[in-house]
Parts: sequence; C-alpha cells; structure tokens
Amino acid sequence: MSAQQRKTLETQTMALQALQSELATLVASRQKLDSQLQENELVDQEFKTMDDSARVYKMIGPVLVPQEKTEAEANVEKRLEYIRSETARVEKRIEQLSKEQEQKSVEIFKLQMEIQGINRAQS
Repeated sequence: MSAQQRKTLETQTMALQALQSELATLVASRQKLDSQLQENELVDQEFKTMDDSARVYKMIGPVLVPQEKTEAEANVEKRLEYIRSETARVEKRIEQLSKEQEQKSVEIFKLQMEIQGINRAQS
C-alpha cells in the first residue's frame, strides 16, 4: 500500500465517521422533535375538549399566569407548525446524509479492494 493510498483511505474513513456522527446527532434531534410533537398534539387535543370558559394558565418560571384560551391555542398551533417544519428539514437532511454515507462507504470499499489487489500483485 502506497503512502498516497493510505492517506486517501484515512481521509475517506474520517469523512465517513464525520457523516455517521452528524447522522447520529440528527436522528437524536428528530426523536426529540417527535416527542415534542406528540406532547403538543396532546395539548391541542385537550384544548379542543375544553369548554371556552375554562381557565388556562401559562407557567413563567415558577409562577402560573392566567392566559386567554385562544392565545394559548394559537401558541400551540404555531409551535406545532414549527415542529413539523423542523422535522421535515431534519428528515430531509437525514436522507441526504444517508445517501452520502452510502456513497462514501462504496468509495472506501473500492479503495480497499484496489489496495488488496495491489498487495496481492506484489506478493
């Protein structure tokens, strides 16, 4: 194995590891977004079952502050929209990274086969 091939293999392997690391971070982020989405959807469902005259409170620090039900519903809707758009963005990036990871793995495999072929030819 030449020094150039070894360096190329190391570079490709490091790039693959970086992709895998970013992918793991994005998967964790997506899981967090999924749990936030479920939580906010439950809150939204609760708002739909509540009477319009029901009292709604918002926690600000350690204090519960009264809030209009319509305002609270609007906040939850905005949060749901944001979470859904973030989830779509993260999923798109995960898909993109998965493709890049697959391509990088194929490149590394080809390089390894090339190196093994050279080593066998030299033996």
